[in-house]
Amino acid sequence: MLIRDAELEDGRRADVRIERGRIAAIGMLPPIAGETVTAAHGGLLLPGLHDHHIHVAATAAALASVRCGPPDVNDAARLAAVLGVPGAGWLRGVGYHESVAGMLDAATLDRIAPTRPIRVQHRGGRMWFLNSAALDTLLTGRASPPGMERRGGRFTGRLFDEDSWLKTALADVPPGFGAVGAMLARAGVTGLTEISPANDAAIARHFIAERASRRLPQKVLLAGRLDLAAADMADGVRLGPVKLHLHDADLPLFDEAVALIRAAHDRGRAVAIHCATEVELVFALAALDEGAAAPGDRIEHASIAPDTAVAEIARLKLAVVSQPHFIAERGDAYRVDVAAPDQPLLYRLRAFLAAGVPLAGGSDAPFGGIDPWAAMAAAMARHTRSGATIGPDEALSPEQALDLYLRDPVALDRRRRVAVGEPADLCLLDRGWQRARGDLASVVVQRCWIDGRQVFDRVDQPPA
Repeated sequence: MLIRDAELEDGRRADVRIERGRIAAIGMLPPIAGETVTAAHGGLLLPGLHDHHIHVAATAAALASVRCGPPDVNDAARLAAVLGVPGAGWLRGVGYHESVAGMLDAATLDRIAPTRPIRVQHRGGRMWFLNSAALDTLLTGRASPPGMERRGGRFTGRLFDEDSWLKTALADVPPGFGAVGAMLARAGVTGLTEISPANDAAIARHFIAERASRRLPQKVLLAGRLDLAAADMADGVRLGPVKLHLHDADLPLFDEAVALIRAAHDRGRAVAIHCATEVELVFALAALDEGAAAPGDRIEHASIAPDTAVAEIARLKLAVVSQPHFIAERGDAYRVDVAAPDQPLLYRLRAFLAAGVPLAGGSDAPFGGIDPWAAMAAAMARHTRSGATIGPDEALSPEQALDLYLRDPVALDRRRRVAVGEPADLCLLDRGWQRARGDLASVVVQRCWIDGRQVFDRVDQPPA
C-alpha cells in the first residue's frame, strides 16, 4: 500500500509505502502496479495513538448502561428520571458522584425503583449501590461478601471492592469489545494498555478471541494480576505490568506491598500503582524505594503530586500515566472537594516533564472520556467545564500534549515515530500540523491502520 502526499512530523510532504505490516519506504515514491494508493492530501500522518490506561470490559459494559453522574445527571430529580424508566431485569448505572444526590443506599434507590433490580457504580469504580430488589436477587442462596456494608444488622445497599464476587453472582461473561474498538479506531488509537487489577488468564483469552475475530483491532498491553503470565498471551496481546490498586482508607501492609513489587520484578514484570491521593502516592513511592524500583515501573494517575513527590518519582526513575482530561471533566467538583492548597497539584504535567519523568496519557475509560484529542486539548487549556482554570503552570504545548499518546507502551521513555522499519500502526489527520495544533479538540481522523490493515476510513464510517 502507498500513502501519497502525507505531511510528516518534521514538516516534509512525502509518500509512505507499507509492506508486510511495516513501513518499507518514505520519500517521493512511484506507485507499483497493483498497489493500493491512498491520497493523504497533505494531512498529517502520525504513529497510531496509544491509550495508556483503559478498562476495556468496563467501557464496553458502560456503553450499555445508564449514565448517572455529571454532566449528564446533576441532581436527584434527573437521577430518578433515568433510573425510573419502565422495564424488567437488571438496570445498570455508571458514573455516579455523590454531588448528584449524596451517598446512595438501598432505601433511596427503592423510592425510585422498588421492584426492578438496580445497581449503580460510583465514578471511582470501587463501589456499587444496590436497591432491595438487587440485594434479594444477589443474595438468594448465596452468602454476602465482606464488602457488603451492614448497619444495625441490615444491608445498606453499598458494596465495596467486590467486583469479582458480583461477576460470579451475576454469572457475568465479558462483553464484546467491538463497539470500544470502533470508537478507539475512529480516534486514531491503534493500541491500548488494559490496566484492570483483576485481569487474569480468562480475560486474556477473551482479549485474544476479540482480536482474532477483529472485533477489537487494537494491539493490547495487558496489565493485571501477578499470576498472569506470558504463556497466556497471543495474537497482539502482550503481557504488561502487575497492577496494584491502592486505597488510602484500606492500604495493604507495607511489607506485603514491597513483597508484591519484588515478586513482579523477579518475574520480569514492572508494576503499575494506582495513586489517586497524596497518601497513596507517598505509600507507593516508599514501597517502590524499599522494593528497588525497576525499569518500566509506573505511577497511575498521580492525582495529587507535591514537589517532593515529583522529585522522588524522578529519583526512582518511574514513569507517570496521567489523565489530563479529568481537569475538564471533574475540575468543578475538585474545586469544591479538594483543599485549595492542593488544587494546583492536581494532575500535574509540566512539572513531571521538567523533572525528566516520562509522561503518558490514558483515558481511564469508562471513568473518563475516551477521546484522546479532547484530552490533549484539556492538557493545553487546564479549564474546567465552567471555565475556571486549575494549575495553569502545568499546561502543555500542543506538541507535548500529542506526545502523551505517542509514547511506547512498554518503554514510556521512548517516543514512537513514522520511520522505515516501524510497524505500520498509523493514523492520518484531515489537516496538517500547523492547523491541527491550534485546535486539537476539532481534529478529525481520516484513516487508521494497524499493521498496515485499514481499520477505519472516515468516508465509509463517519466519526461518532
